[in-house]
Amino acid sequence: MFEEKTGAFAGKIWEALNEGGKLTGKELKKAAKLRTDKELYLGLGWLLREGKLVIEEVEKDIEVALA
Repeated sequence: MFEEKTGAFAGKIWEALNEGGKLTGKELKKAAKLRTDKELYLGLGWLLREGKLVIEEVEKDIEVALA
């Protein structure tokens, strides 16, 4: 069950990035309509493991884009 939720978070993140291009962590959380940082980071981890993201650290945030 938890794996299904994590996959859903990843799907929301992928869709938000596909529509919005490069986004900061804060922008991505809002665009993907995720409620918590945990949901954001679980979804990011899933997509990173699959090699679908490029993440850069910018100031005190991250910028995320599709690979």
